[in-house]
Amino acid sequence: MSNIRGLNRRTLLAAGTLSFVTSFTGRSHAAVTAPPRVLRIAFTGALTSQMGESAKALAKSFAEASKGQVRIDLYSSGALGGEREITEDLQAGTLDLAVASSAGFAAPTIAPKLGVFDIPFLFRDLNHARATLDGPIGAEALTAMKGTGVVGLAWAENGLRQISSMDKPVRTPADLQGVKIRVPQSEVMVAGFQALGADAQPYSFVELYAALADGTFKAQENPVATIRASNFDKVQKYLSLTGHCYSAAMIMISERVYKTFSPEEQELLRQCAVKAAPLSRAFNDQGQKADIEELARRGMTVVTDVDRAAFTSAMSKVRDKFETLFGKDTLSAIERYKG
Repeated sequence: MSNIRGLNRRTLLAAGTLSFVTSFTGRSHAAVTAPPRVLRIAFTGALTSQMGESAKALAKSFAEASKGQVRIDLYSSGALGGEREITEDLQAGTLDLAVASSAGFAAPTIAPKLGVFDIPFLFRDLNHARATLDGPIGAEALTAMKGTGVVGLAWAENGLRQISSMDKPVRTPADLQGVKIRVPQSEVMVAGFQALGADAQPYSFVELYAALADGTFKAQENPVATIRASNFDKVQKYLSLTGHCYSAAMIMISERVYKTFSPEEQELLRQCAVKAAPLSRAFNDQGQKADIEELARRGMTVVTDVDRAAFTSAMSKVRDKFETLFGKDTLSAIERYKG
């Protein structure tokens, strides 16, 4: 199965490698009627998902702004690989655009310092997280992508992450002791969950459903929109609303592709991305309550009495590690930020 997926992914990527050869300005009059330039945007969520909404909005907005001279084709549900894979493909110039969370933009080969946003219980609440990314800290983080081969266009959203589990609900850190839980390919998330006593292992989202179904993992964590869209209720019994981590998403473009556009076109693309990014937040805001209710209707036991103070206290074990990785001043600036 993985070989077939890899073959399909390589075939799709190879088919698109010529798509970035020309720009849509400066064409001759005769070329105006030529077929549109085609770009590909990849993401691991479903077409109807928080990231999918931003991707669709970007495709529509940029097609209109370019007067039909650019078309962005959407590749959803991990068709071109997991988040780290597609971001590294941007870096290599074999993929044009992507919307991905920190497993992509904060990968070791991209911008690992941006993994700071993955620290569990770093943000006070959803508003604090969004305000931080909308402000100077978020702007500086996008700038930190410079020199990676990937250009950060705007901050979208994956959402607040919640824990789902098979054998027992999670209310306190004690409930995670020894539990094998899948986390994203993030050093920060692994360290955070290990501090809580879990057997945390990074694993690609694309293969996660099968790993939950066969018992490789007993728990996982994702935004409720993702849990619902991925039908994890069929392989998990409990949904614990821990809200332990805010998962940001970045709309990105390959630097090689970006440089084929004129400065005016680059700015136009950036504006379209900024316009599209909030659609992911709106999707989460509108669907959160309905998603939880639907998962409960499907048979999941929803746990709301989570001891957040106990989790926050347990995270103190790795505070020094995170200060070493990201800087004490950086953590303090994020924690103090009020927007």
